[in-house]
Amino acid sequence: MFNVQYSMNLDRGSFASKVGIILATAGSAVGLGNIWRFPVETGSNGGAAFIIIYLACVLILGIPMMTAEFIIGRRTHTNIASAYQQLAPGEPWFLTGYAGMLCVTLILSYYSVVAGWTLKYAVSSALTEMSTVSDTAAYFADFASSTWSPLCYSIIFLLITNLIIERGVEHGIESFSKVLMPVLLLIMGVLVFGALSMPGAKTGVEYLLKPDFSKITADVVLSALGQAFFSLSLAIGCLSTYASYFKDDVNLGQTAASVVSLDTAVAILSGFIIFPAVFSVAGVQPDAGPGLVFITLPNIFNHVFGGLPVLGYIFSLLFYLLLVLAALTSTISMHEEVTAFIYDRYQVSRKRAASVMTIVSIILSVLCCLSIGPLKDFTPFFGMGFFDFFNYLTAKFIMPISGIFLCLFVGWRLKRELVVEEITNKGTLPVPAWVCSLFIFFLRWIAPVIIALIFVNELGWG
Repeated sequence: MFNVQYSMNLDRGSFASKVGIILATAGSAVGLGNIWRFPVETGSNGGAAFIIIYLACVLILGIPMMTAEFIIGRRTHTNIASAYQQLAPGEPWFLTGYAGMLCVTLILSYYSVVAGWTLKYAVSSALTEMSTVSDTAAYFADFASSTWSPLCYSIIFLLITNLIIERGVEHGIESFSKVLMPVLLLIMGVLVFGALSMPGAKTGVEYLLKPDFSKITADVVLSALGQAFFSLSLAIGCLSTYASYFKDDVNLGQTAASVVSLDTAVAILSGFIIFPAVFSVAGVQPDAGPGLVFITLPNIFNHVFGGLPVLGYIFSLLFYLLLVLAALTSTISMHEEVTAFIYDRYQVSRKRAASVMTIVSIILSVLCCLSIGPLKDFTPFFGMGFFDFFNYLTAKFIMPISGIFLCLFVGWRLKRELVVEEITNKGTLPVPAWVCSLFIFFLRWIAPVIIALIFVNELGWG
């Protein structure tokens, strides 16, 4: 019944260097959520106490699950749906791969809308338009709810992503990641230095780092687990797809640890940008989501450097350029997951496969854009429009359920010998047997329970 067969394109390409692997895979994980969600979660949930819990969560949940995804991709060297089919022929596990592709397609459709906003603000900052805005809330509302402007920026963002994907793995994804990620980190360094020079820097840093263990509750721990799960882009197939381009000598556990470390560093550094800026203007309180970066911060940039407007111009431009780069590294990985499937499954050129994914993404992105603007009153999905429904469906259902199946597949369905072979690179890496046993035990018994708790908490059932 489930004997679905896939052909595989043997000329898929691969990452050429270990640095390229880490930067590209870290780029897949690093996104807008690192910059606007993590700092606010940290500040409102105990500061340094939350960071400690978050670090424990990425160690407990992030590295093992990322390694599990790497095993699936590197073992098969094919797209996510075909990978499950190769490892479990004739069984319905391949549906997990299809769920991942559906998830990234829906995420890309609304994520590209927000990415378009970042591009718009970067352009507006470069043209000094943002420095003349007196009412940032009205400015954002007018732009986001309009018909054509957000559509154009979203489409431009998807077309940029398409151009990178068309160039292939080594000359596209890897080459651009080697540029995008260092530039992103350089900009972060400049912004951290600038933010720490602001008048409210001390208060902002204290808000971020002062440990308040009294705020640590079961819900906060679950929030930290959820932040780790979603921030690292676990269980949606992007990491498995990238791993399918890994060479056989790549140390999967070490790569996962490097990627998690880089992703976490970006998240923490973003707090040193956000909060010194926020607390530099009296009476401003940090909030989460788009309001923080598209309403609160533009207003701050216009006021905190009142005496030296050129500094406000530079800070604003660099900040929104940072957001553009963070968004782009994520859209590349989501786009590539489905492109790889089309490329492998239908034996078409990479350019054609990428074009198909781009066209689908543009159509869905248009619907998401319009659901915030002219179609905001059209709410056919349980009172939600396209943007909100796609977000709700992916974050609340597909991602956690796929995560549970990922753990069960690697922990229970795959043979222990296969898992050990991948972790040890067929015995060439000195990984103790107890580490392999602990890894399998975690995927079998611990991770599914943790993800189920996140699932329940996200739905508000707890």
